Amino acid sequence: MTKEKSGRRGPDARRQAIADHVLSVGSVTAGDLAERFGVSLMTIHRDLDDLERQGVVRKYRGGVTAQPSGVFESNVAYRMKSMRPAKDAIAKKAAELVEPGMAVMLDDSTTTLALARRLVGVTPLTVITNFLETTNLLARERGIRLMALGGEYDAMHDSFLGVSCVDAITALHVDLCFVSTSAVSGGFAYHQEQHIVSVKRAMLDSAARNVLLVDHTKLGRVALHRVAPLSVFDRVIVDDGASAEALRELDEHKVPYEVAAA
Repeated sequence: MTKEKSGRRGPDARRQAIADHVLSVGSVTAGDLAERFGVSLMTIHRDLDDLERQGVVRKYRGGVTAQPSGVFESNVAYRMKSMRPAKDAIAKKAAELVEPGMAVMLDDSTTTLALARRLVGVTPLTVITNFLETTNLLARERGIRLMALGGEYDAMHDSFLGVSCVDAITALHVDLCFVSTSAVSGGFAYHQEQHIVSVKRAMLDSAARNVLLVDHTKLGRVALHRVAPLSVFDRVIVDDGASAEALRELDEHKVPYEVAAA
């Protein structure tokens, strides 16, 4: 294991380094972190408690993880690195649905960010989003009319949320809405956080057609809150890592879906 130089590293700098390491590797034990950073287990647990309060990581017995659970949504920095080939394949398939002249709404998922990268050149186009990454990506693209949804900035998701965001969405009507969720099971899409759910629901209500983009790791899982029944989506796009069992479940619920080849 590579040991970090502790030197005169202060607690804030150390916690940032711990967060960067956990977000990079996914999961690690507290003992490994204590050895890596040259501090006591007690210090590491204090650091992890602070990072958990910030929503960056999730503690479990003996260690810490950046990976999602039924009640914990991964930090955007971790999601940006996760399942990239699958998300790119899904985005390529989704981009085929977008035509010049449309108004398209994208949520704050990293899968729709992959789609946003493919919208350059599909112009003229109106793109509406609450995701700061997507806003920055498209801000200077010619032919794209960009509308940023306001609200309270949430650093964990790098997006704007809350009542103001929902109100802004309800004043709009778009041709297509693309969203992703943390889990899909039993004919429903799920997410861990209530304030995210309210924004996604408003987006779905604002569109003539809705498309759900989910990589195969989200199929057959549940999270704390139901977002919507899969019947509200005109199409679900998954990557070819989806198991036959997961696809059979979509068939059983009469969900129209497409499989994107990675």
